[in-house]
Amino acid sequence: MELLSFMFRLGVLFAIYGFIWGLIEIAIALLSAGRKRSLMEVYTIKALKYFFLVDVAFLFCLENTETNLIVMNQIIMAGLLLLTYFIGKLQNNQNRQQMFKMMSVSNGMSHIQSQFDIRAEIIVILLSVLVFIGFWFFPDFAANPVSIWFHESIVDIEDTPIFGFIFQVVGFFFLLSLIFKMSGAFGYLLSGQALRDIKKKPSSKSKDDFDQFTEVD
Repeated sequence: MELLSFMFRLGVLFAIYGFIWGLIEIAIALLSAGRKRSLMEVYTIKALKYFFLVDVAFLFCLENTETNLIVMNQIIMAGLLLLTYFIGKLQNNQNRQQMFKMMSVSNGMSHIQSQFDIRAEIIVILLSVLVFIGFWFFPDFAANPVSIWFHESIVDIEDTPIFGFIFQVVGFFFLLSLIFKMSGAFGYLLSGQALRDIKKKPSSKSKDDFDQFTEVD
């Protein structure tokens, strides 16, 4: 029951964090004044998003420190859910890229490509997982001012009567979707599809040909 309660809180965490980061993305878009982002900028922002997500998830794991066993169980579960979330995002972006290519070809704009790179995507995910593991050995690094702000903001929104209830409902269904995707995510890894995707030759198109492609959570 303790673990189920923790999983539910993680679902709420993902939902609220996505909402907060969405506001940050809007602010970044407004500051850039419609300027087209480079591939480096896209994945730098994504790396920061994933870094603070695993950071905040780790802080939630340490809220209950009665026994090391409880903390370990929570960290393992948080790690599995985070990995499922990242792989789910990767697969969604791959599907979105295929749709984008089909629409570009049908509209006679095959030279336009989405700002998506499978290798950069996998590298960001692997680094995020390694950071999460690293926090177990160096937990003091997880308690930085930015992650603490995210943690406190999420808790404040969660405790708000109306918005908190809404995000609890969203978090519940989000958690269910993550659980259902978990089997598919591990199948994706065990099948070797991730390695095959990495080995694919990158497109010969110039990076200057990329059009803005904003990810919507």
